[in-house]
Amino acid sequence: MVREGKPQAVNETETLIRAYFEAFNRHDAEALIATLVEDVVHDINEGPTEVGKEAFRRFKAHMDECYREQIKDLVVMVNGERGAVEFLCEGEYLKTDGNLPEATGQRYAIPAAFFEVRDGRIARVTSYYNLRNWIAAIS
Repeated sequence: MVREGKPQAVNETETLIRAYFEAFNRHDAEALIATLVEDVVHDINEGPTEVGKEAFRRFKAHMDECYREQIKDLVVMVNGERGAVEFLCEGEYLKTDGNLPEATGQRYAIPAAFFEVRDGRIARVTSYYNLRNWIAAIS
């Protein structure tokens, strides 16, 4: 697939997506953000779309405050500059997040994302998971 610029080799896209999740699992927000383009588009699950590294940095800081998560059983599928992943997100609910149920350290494991790459960096992250299933897992 060719978008803006030259097509990217499948292995480069997969390597970049894996680097994103390796940084996620190390809880290294800056290494994770380094995989993103400046104007990254972030489609938040059951929420708004945000644009830019700074918006992503704020989102990640909020998530790290409320949740401690690890990605397990990661499968990466790529087609040129696009990638999809399937994984199990194991986590602990640390701090009550907005109008969600009260956090009491509940543990959860939920399946959950699509990626687009541009200029050797991630340009779009779209997260999909079932919020009702997550609420059921912590209730």
